[in-house]
Amino acid sequence: MNLGHAAGVKVYLAMGITDMRKSINGLSILVADQLDLDLFSGHLFAFCNRQRSIVKILYWDRNGFCLWHKRLERDRFQWPKSPEDVLDISSRELNWLIDGLSIYQEKAHKQASYSTML
Repeated sequence: MNLGHAAGVKVYLAMGITDMRKSINGLSILVADQLDLDLFSGHLFAFCNRQRSIVKILYWDRNGFCLWHKRLERDRFQWPKSPEDVLDISSRELNWLIDGLSIYQEKAHKQASYSTML
């Protein structure tokens, strides 16, 4: 599943534990009130449960909310730990996370930025 590849789309991970009984309305309240982020931006807001077996991703798509949900039957997501309330990651890191990898891939190629070409 490739999420977040549209230009300008950011990915926000809600740190800590989220009650996965929450659906669109409950998660929307968390984004707006606790994370203080714009629900209607089109950005992706990801949440994980205590057992790290469920990830839900909420986003606004033109005229309504979408909720993507993945439940692992055996394994666990490598949900990062951070003292922050929210962690801004790349779509590439989100795909790593969904695939069971850490977002902190030490051997991944770093992004190169150049201002001129010789």
